[in-house]
Amino acid sequence: MTTNGENHEYICSVEVAINEIGGKWKSLVLCSLKDGKLRFNEINKKLPDISQRMLTKTLRELEKDNIIHRKVYPEVPPKVEYSLTSKGESVLPILDSLCEWGEKYGKIEEDKND
Repeated sequence: MTTNGENHEYICSVEVAINEIGGKWKSLVLCSLKDGKLRFNEINKKLPDISQRMLTKTLRELEKDNIIHRKVYPEVPPKVEYSLTSKGESVLPILDSLCEWGEKYGKIEEDKND
């Protein structure tokens, strides 16, 4: 199985999915965009632990993979908005399921520590 024109053989489809939306920040950026368009600083405020450099890198990767759309308005100073593409919106049910799983099993881990 190959993807995006690369000659990498994937073991299974999960690897493809993790390659597209995996990592600490991609899923959090997608969650921050689930309610609509945001500008860079608005995303940064929702994710205060991410550096501007990492946010820029993450947004570029998501845009390259057609998961988010970057719209630049021709004005001074430049205005840029980010939004989910239909591919990005298709990921939201998966992220919601991960959130539910984290809530359920995160509580179990807390209970074990008490």
